[in-house]
Amino acid sequence: MTRLSSLNTISAQEHLRDRVAHALRAALIAGDLRPGMIYSAPALASEFGVSATPVREAMLDLAREGLVEAVRNKGFRITELTEQDLDDFTELRAMIEVPTVGRIARLGKTRQLEALRPLALAIVDAAREHDILGYLEADRRFHLELLALAGNRRLVEEVGDLRKRSRLFGLNRLAETGQLITSAEEHIQLLDLIVAGDAKRAETCMLAHMSHVRSLWADGGEVNEGEGAERITHRRVGQGQGQGQGQGLPGA
Repeated sequence: MTRLSSLNTISAQEHLRDRVAHALRAALIAGDLRPGMIYSAPALASEFGVSATPVREAMLDLAREGLVEAVRNKGFRITELTEQDLDDFTELRAMIEVPTVGRIARLGKTRQLEALRPLALAIVDAAREHDILGYLEADRRFHLELLALAGNRRLVEEVGDLRKRSRLFGLNRLAETGQLITSAEEHIQLLDLIVAGDAKRAETCMLAHMSHVRSLWADGGEVNEGEGAERITHRRVGQGQGQGQGQGLPGA
């Protein structure tokens, strides 16, 4: 009984640490935790209403992901991402996700795809209700569960890691101005194209979605049509030609 009780305690502690880490990632993306600022575990623990231990453990998890860095005797500094960093992460995601959605569209998994529709609708509902945490969770689940239909667990893990590292800021502001709704509705459009088996247009839609989101943050909420896509495809084509490969983004 003592051993079982101990294991249950450990399990509860790990679960709490995971919940705190999730909340911290959401706060990073929403812009509640600012780049360059130092936050102490006790102060954050007070905000979350928990002890400092799970917060400190969660911050160490985030440090291993490159989201924060430990500052001796002070706490944790939120690492700053440059425009170049965000471009790099977006390019990597596009290289993986764009052709993958095309492949999924060709598989004809209609039943499994329709099971994702409630998530796509939940993303839109959360955007309309300015529910940032709900938006982030539904968006994460939709993209990763969609990619999982390709049958490559490593691919899903890689994209999940890239999503963590390429956190973006200002979601609260975008939600308040209604600009997040347009991005949210693109999930339904993408799902419809994949269900219809239109691989080429699904790839184009996926690229446009990622480019749209990237441009929103880059321009502080003022998106210029085509700018994000041009940013990604120019880098891919330029680098590919330099290496003798000449590969552009599928569907672009």
